[in-house]
Amino acid sequence: MSYILNIETSTHICSVSLSKNGQLIELEESHEDKTHAELLTVFIDDVLKRAGIKANELSAVAVCEGPGSYTSLRIGASVAKGICYGLNIPLIAIPSLKSMAYGASQKYPDQLLCPMIDARRMEVYTALYRNTLEIMQETHALVVDETSFSEILKSQKVLFFGTGAEKCKQTITHENATFVNDSFVSSQHMVTLSYESFLNQFFVDTAYFEPFYLKEFIAVKSQKSFF
Repeated sequence: MSYILNIETSTHICSVSLSKNGQLIELEESHEDKTHAELLTVFIDDVLKRAGIKANELSAVAVCEGPGSYTSLRIGASVAKGICYGLNIPLIAIPSLKSMAYGASQKYPDQLLCPMIDARRMEVYTALYRNTLEIMQETHALVVDETSFSEILKSQKVLFFGTGAEKCKQTITHENATFVNDSFVSSQHMVTLSYESFLNQFFVDTAYFEPFYLKEFIAVKSQKSFF
C-alpha cells in the first residue's frame, strides 16, 4: 500500500493531493491570492483526515520542483522536506511544467503541449512536450514576441496553457496556435508521475534538494516611505 502526498506551490495556486497506489483519493487546492504559508499545512492536514490515514502511513512526499515563484517554491520544499525528515520517508521532485503537460495530455490529444508559467512582463517559463510527455524543448525562460514558436507552428499545432499563456494570446497569433484556460498547475497532475518515480525509486536527496528556480532571486528594495 503506497500513500504519496503531492504538494504543488510553484504559482499562486496552492494544491495538495493524496494518492494511493497511483490513484488520486483526496485533493485540496486554492486559486485565491493567499500565501502558501497560510494554507499549505492546513490542506495537508485536511486531506489526511478525510482519507482517514495518519502521517506515519505515508510512503513518500512529492513536491513540485519548479520553475515558478521563488518564495512559493521554497515554502513547498521546506514543508515537504520537513515531513520527509520527520517520518524518514523519501522525497520525490516533479517538474512543474511536466505535470502541467501531463494534465493537458489527458484532455487534449494530438497536439504539442506548451505549458507556460508567468514570469512577469512578457516573460514566461516554458517547455515543449509531445502528448507522450517526450520533451521537444527543455525548460527555459522566454520573452515572448511575434517570432516565438514561429518555426514549429508552421508545421504543427501547439496548445498553449497555464498562468503565462493568457498574456501571449495577442502576440502568438498563428492559426496552428491554440490557447486554453482550463489547464494549470495542480497536485492531482503529479499523482501518476510521482507514483512512477516511487516505483522506480527516483528520489532526491532530502538534505540537499533545492527547487529549480531557473533564475536567481533578486531582492528589490521597497520604494515606499514608512516615515
